[in-house]
Amino acid sequence: MAKKEHKGRSGVVYSTSEEFNYSYEGETEPETLPADKQKLKVLLDSKGRAGKTVTVVSGFVGQTADLEDLGKKLKNKLGVGGSVKDGEVLIQGDFRARLVPLLNEMGYKVK
Repeated sequence: MAKKEHKGRSGVVYSTSEEFNYSYEGETEPETLPADKQKLKVLLDSKGRAGKTVTVVSGFVGQTADLEDLGKKLKNKLGVGGSVKDGEVLIQGDFRARLVPLLNEMGYKVK
């Protein structure tokens, strides 16, 4: 029989102590690498988006808050909409030609 994990708990612990606090074994986010150590990929995608094209920036290693800051900066500089999902920055439209020099200017290595 397979182990069932409920809410990230690996086992059941019973305690009658009122001071007991269950600790969760969650995944920790990696430290954000400096911009010159990051290797980002910029590509165009339209799958699963009702035929609309988006420019995807992937390969960011770091905390979610830092990725959201990068996404916000890119959207502001380009003047377009987008979002940050699943560790990727999604920019609405085809902006590969403008994104690569912009990311290089910020200090990122881009493919």
